[in-house]
Amino acid sequence: MKSINITAIINEYQFDELSKEDQELVSAAKDITSNSYAPFSKFSVGAAALLDNGVVITGTNQENAAYPSGICAERTTLFYANSQYPNQGVKTLAVAARTEAGFIDMPIPPCGACRQVMLETEKRYKKPMRVLLYGENGIYEIRSVADLLPLSFDASAME
Repeated sequence: MKSINITAIINEYQFDELSKEDQELVSAAKDITSNSYAPFSKFSVGAAALLDNGVVITGTNQENAAYPSGICAERTTLFYANSQYPNQGVKTLAVAARTEAGFIDMPIPPCGACRQVMLETEKRYKKPMRVLLYGENGIYEIRSVADLLPLSFDASAME
């Protein structure tokens, strides 16, 4: 038997340690949570994507009584960015979440479906996409989506 060790490097920052650009992106993700439609879970998520051309696209989670019909903030944001700016890669994606009591203490990781879409976006533009996950007590920086989804499935598996 052979063991394979997979590691990911995640940097943790406080808000004031971020660059001005990253602070603005995280703030955009936090602000957009107010547009979330989360009447069932009461868990509002916002995402903000900084594109290579400097444009910032935001999106939120949108729930539906038929749960599988809803969509997460990360996918809402990336699908919009990819459809409206198909020639612009995503430099950084920031994600923030809150409950009715306020923003969560620790960063939340994206769900599996979002990770797959994020990876596809990274592969599409052939460059790493940074991810900033916001929590009141710290912000995680992931330098590439590949670190969030090791042993990932992509188009190369079908060749």
